[in-house]
Amino acid sequence: MIGRILIPLALAMSAGPALSEDITRHPIPGSDFPISEAVEVPAGHATVYLSGFGPAVTDPNAEKNTVAAFGDTRAQTASTLAAIEAALKRRNLSLRDVVKMTVFLVVDPAKGGRMDFAGLMESYRATFGTAAQPNLPTRSAVQVAALANPGWLVEIEVTAVRP
Repeated sequence: MIGRILIPLALAMSAGPALSEDITRHPIPGSDFPISEAVEVPAGHATVYLSGFGPAVTDPNAEKNTVAAFGDTRAQTASTLAAIEAALKRRNLSLRDVVKMTVFLVVDPAKGGRMDFAGLMESYRATFGTAAQPNLPTRSAVQVAALANPGWLVEIEVTAVRP
């Protein structure tokens, strides 16, 4: 009787981790845009929600809380992604584990009243969809009226899944 219980239990325990590692990322059909259309996460994974992150000051000599202090959208995106990467690392995760991203962009004064989507994408493409980090999250990018810091053009929040 014990053997009939222990053998199936041992098989289930050995199969569990292998099955739970299979996160499926679905590309956008017919597109090379570097996001996933959908990401499927099987049961048993821990989900980690990171609050919105903004950029670090790049020019300490610039007036405090201005775009000049934080840089353009490209620079702010790179800085923000680096901060997210560090926060993930503190939790024994990496950018490879990100499954969902929401990007908030403010109008860039240098872009005639529009968000700088190209600046966002320049830094995003340097981080996601590369040979070193091919895992693509789902992502939304929206233009907002303002962020908490008046010098921020970018704020990003992510959801990661523990492998």
